Amino acid sequence: MASKPESPPMSKSPKSPAKTPSVDHDAIRALAKLLDETGLTEIAIEQDGASIRIARHAAPVGWTRAAELPVAVPTAVAVVPSQHPGLVASPMVGTAYRGAEPGARPFVEVGAQVKVGETLLIIEAMKTMNQIPSPRAGTVIQILVEDGQPVEYGEPLMIIE
Repeated sequence: MASKPESPPMSKSPKSPAKTPSVDHDAIRALAKLLDETGLTEIAIEQDGASIRIARHAAPVGWTRAAELPVAVPTAVAVVPSQHPGLVASPMVGTAYRGAEPGARPFVEVGAQVKVGETLLIIEAMKTMNQIPSPRAGTVIQILVEDGQPVEYGEPLMIIE
């Protein structure tokens, strides 16, 4: 009697896990360099279903909250205030005050939307309080002076984008 050929046993293989895209460190470095060169604060690309977003969020001088620190941006990449197109420089020598009086709420904070001519801070020079107006409309992305800090002519005060 002829026997039937045996069929191979059915094997149940577990489902293979979904492939997660690998991190392209060279692309991240290239985008971070592009941010540095252009003065942008954020850039994002999407290619072949994968996306990369690089952002630079600067905190005011004197404090940093961990929640505001970008994850994908190397710490070596930073805004160079003197080269940023939104730089607001001190028009005089004096003492910078962020609010109208000691203990008062500052005129602007990081993230504030400002209009042209809106008061950003006050510089006291020769016992005269000089309001420093915003030269452009935009968002305050960095404040480079502390309340009561002496400033020189041309010293970076803040950056508005």
